[in-house]
Amino acid sequence: MTTKVENVRKVFGDFEALKSVSVSIEEGEFIAILGPSGCGKTTLLRLIAGFEEPTAGSIYIDNNLVGNENHVKPPELRNIGMVFQSFALWPHMKIYDQVEFPIIHHSSTPDRIKSNRKKRMETVLKLVGLSDLSERRPNELSGGQKQRVALARAIAHEPSLLLMDEPLSSLDAELREEMRKEIQILHRKTKSTILYVTHDQGEALAMADRMVIMKDGAIEQIGTPEDIYLRPNTSFVASFVSKAILIPGSWEGSVFYPDAAPDNEWDGKCIASAFKENGTYPVRPDEWIMSKKFSGIQVVINNALYQGREIHYSATDQTGLTVNMITPISERYEIGDKVSIQKTGTKVVSVTSTTAR
Repeated sequence: MTTKVENVRKVFGDFEALKSVSVSIEEGEFIAILGPSGCGKTTLLRLIAGFEEPTAGSIYIDNNLVGNENHVKPPELRNIGMVFQSFALWPHMKIYDQVEFPIIHHSSTPDRIKSNRKKRMETVLKLVGLSDLSERRPNELSGGQKQRVALARAIAHEPSLLLMDEPLSSLDAELREEMRKEIQILHRKTKSTILYVTHDQGEALAMADRMVIMKDGAIEQIGTPEDIYLRPNTSFVASFVSKAILIPGSWEGSVFYPDAAPDNEWDGKCIASAFKENGTYPVRPDEWIMSKKFSGIQVVINNALYQGREIHYSATDQTGLTVNMITPISERYEIGDKVSIQKTGTKVVSVTSTTAR
């Protein structure tokens, strides 16, 4: 069973929130929709959930049409589970009752689950580590425990599609790390199909099978976390996900020569054509090496952040371009130091060959 979004547009008055978006989600797949605020990712999620109706295009769940401009199936008739940013737990209900609610009331709950409700409840509560807390109410739980309740309630009736709208954004940093692992374990054990909306690059890279990168209501790139991070197709994806800086220079086939160090030769076989067309090369902070000795781009260190095992440096070249770099703790530089930086794998060519170009 798959979920398909085909050429979906959504217009609010004069504002086009989604511009002909298409994406397909395979059964058991974990898809993360990533983008900055206002890019349309939550609007897309709400359309799939049935909270909004598309202006154009079609949405299919389990290969059944659930929404187009002429027909919208309401959320309660779609075989989905939903985890909200605010948890959305009922304050008067015990945890057991919260999780049991969709099993009893959801129209898509399989008969085998309804007829073995108690066993299903035991399985789900054990899966999320709430077996001993089932008689508590939400005000007696921590933030992480509330999140587990929301997850248990969403999966209790075995939905075809589990939708998550920035579910970890209200948690502190340490708890977010813990809950990432919990959601990954839950995905592996249940083999649920998950559509996960976030603006956090780390979450998407760590958890997803594939990522959908959005900007201004359109999809910029779809791919595995490794493809997105290492092989961005656009300047936006490079800067937003990889935190890459775009270095200006000239291309000769698949070889790049940075303007600030024309004797440096960079291999560009895996660089997307969009960068070759605009004369730039994306370099991530972890791709730089620094020295006061070799030939490279000359920069001045203007900031350093100690991060335990590594140091994050910020430097400026002679044109005013800011470059961010990550180096091991063994490499120490001071603010104001003048250093040369090279991209890893740089080949230094002779002055003669550079001139000949």
